[in-house]
Amino acid sequence: MTDYYQQTVVQQTIPDADMTPLERLLLSKIFSSERDGDRWYFFADENPAVMITVGRTELAQALAATSDEGSSAYLCVIEQLRAESPGTAEIDLDISDASLDLSGTSYEFLFQHIVKRSKTLKYISVVTAFTCSRMRSDGFGAMAVLITPEAIVGKTTGDFLEDMIAEAGLDDERPGTEPASGLAEATAE
Repeated sequence: MTDYYQQTVVQQTIPDADMTPLERLLLSKIFSSERDGDRWYFFADENPAVMITVGRTELAQALAATSDEGSSAYLCVIEQLRAESPGTAEIDLDISDASLDLSGTSYEFLFQHIVKRSKTLKYISVVTAFTCSRMRSDGFGAMAVLITPEAIVGKTTGDFLEDMIAEAGLDDERPGTEPASGLAEATAE
């Protein structure tokens, strides 16, 4: 069996003061994190989590300390918390649930809200390396995501290769396809 990884680094350290207690809690469950003075460095050795488990008490404290009740993070957590039994001690949160007004994203929406409020961050960039435990052609690549107050945009190495193929005028040539008839004749000579 092949294991696939999305090793991820958030390139900027995030000021503690720029995050709500709820955002800090969620990000620390989605990523590994290290404190760097008054900032946080977020990364994932294997994959950012899309399903996280948080203690009800810890979650209630973060919610109570968070004043941004209109944020996607707050609304996402409140909706999922309401669906849980009141006696449940550990709450499973699906961070990638597109039905919760998260636009099909996972952690990006958290970072976008942070950038929108930040006095020091103009953007956050996230870089991901796609690797796997076997040498499989579908298991390698990379992605870069730029998160600004207005947009979340990204490109993969596949996007980059498609751009280069188009620029070279080779749109009809894809790996695993037969060469165009003129190219096949030229190489046969």
